[in-house]
Amino acid sequence: MLKSISVVFPLYNEEKRLKKLFSEISNQKILKKKNIEFIFVNDGSNDESFNLINEIKNRNKNKINIKLINYKQNKGKGNAIKKGVLLAKKRWVLTMDIDLSVKLNQIKIWKSRNYLFKEKDVYFGSRLLKNSKVSSKKYRALTGRLFNIILGFLFDRKKLRIKDTQCGFKLYKNYIAKYIFKKSHESGYIQDVEILLLLLKKKILVEELPVTWSHKAGSKVNIFLDSVLMFLDLIKLKFKFIYR
Repeated sequence: MLKSISVVFPLYNEEKRLKKLFSEISNQKILKKKNIEFIFVNDGSNDESFNLINEIKNRNKNKINIKLINYKQNKGKGNAIKKGVLLAKKRWVLTMDIDLSVKLNQIKIWKSRNYLFKEKDVYFGSRLLKNSKVSSKKYRALTGRLFNIILGFLFDRKKLRIKDTQCGFKLYKNYIAKYIFKKSHESGYIQDVEILLLLLKKKILVEELPVTWSHKAGSKVNIFLDSVLMFLDLIKLKFKFIYR
């Protein structure tokens, strides 16, 4: 289990977070260097994100296995994740947020608690399970609950079987990830829901696991504007799957 893993980071204007991120990456004790690769997809950043990662990549060639993809224009988080997933070479693919709201060592915690013992095809990190530990702003928690209510109304909650679609920490078998993401057409935050729907449609096993999650200042998510846009995207997605 987890003999090798590709970790995909979508990023947009994240220069202030990179130092902490690379400290975590350098100290990771999940796998040996040759068995873990880090894929950064720069989604049209207009700060120094690309240059900083490129500098760190060149300076640590013998220590960290880094791939860096650069888009000159912003194409959306979903598109960036898709690009990274399709380039992944290792047996497992982990997608996670660059702000470390869930830390990389969450994988080690899952392993230590035998959560990965059954070896399902896909694991979704969840902030809404009994053993999850969450530190969040009240307004963010409320918008998350509202999103889940709307999601449950549009798509049968019992059929979805997943409580938290929007946690960015997700682990896939490589061939499953490539198969599903090739079918993905959503470029924004709503891609998480689309991926789940595609997985369920193909009857692919998804296991939801608890995470330790904390809100990070400087998030690129505009809670109110993005919530409205995601609501509209959910309606569009509903009709897409009706006629697929």
